[in-house]
Amino acid sequence: MVAAHQPLPVTGQAQQERGDAARNRGLLLDAARRLIADRGPDAVTMDDVAAEAGVGKGTLFRRFGSRSGLMLVLLDEDEQADQQAFLFGPPPLGPGAPPLDRLLAYGRARLQFVDEHRSLLLDAARDPQTRHNPPLTLHRAHIRMLLESARSTGDLDAQADALLALLDADCVAYYREVLGQSLDELGDAWDSVARKLCGQ
Repeated sequence: MVAAHQPLPVTGQAQQERGDAARNRGLLLDAARRLIADRGPDAVTMDDVAAEAGVGKGTLFRRFGSRSGLMLVLLDEDEQADQQAFLFGPPPLGPGAPPLDRLLAYGRARLQFVDEHRSLLLDAARDPQTRHNPPLTLHRAHIRMLLESARSTGDLDAQADALLALLDADCVAYYREVLGQSLDELGDAWDSVARKLCGQ
């Protein structure tokens, strides 16, 4: 069972900040959101964000470490809402439904999330230091727990990794942009693999 009493932000636990640091962080995040909404993440540089926020580029790098670090922080709020839904929300995504039903609902919900946040996830994943972040560990553990609860047999770690690969932003981007598949088609593929792993 995944034990979680609070969301796991992408960037780890929040730290107490001085007033000016918190103000600069807010300015930078607001600036990044505005620029990304206007241009898309690929067209936004760290220089652009710093200039839009009216702070030095050094401040931006000290606060977020890298471009990928900034992208991950931007994902935090939505990521935490996503976690709340599958950990504590109503069934079938949340507790109270049979494990296979939860696994199927989880796959479709997460595909929707990845598709909506595809550009940010792709950008954040470019940095090996931030690719394997706390939420990814939580998602893997959740999938593994549902497989085990659904009485899947064999190597549950390998099975969880195989399912997680279907949710990878690169994979979703390829199927959506290159192959032209719909989210329903990707969800059907998830359902098929998940059911087979659970013996159905």
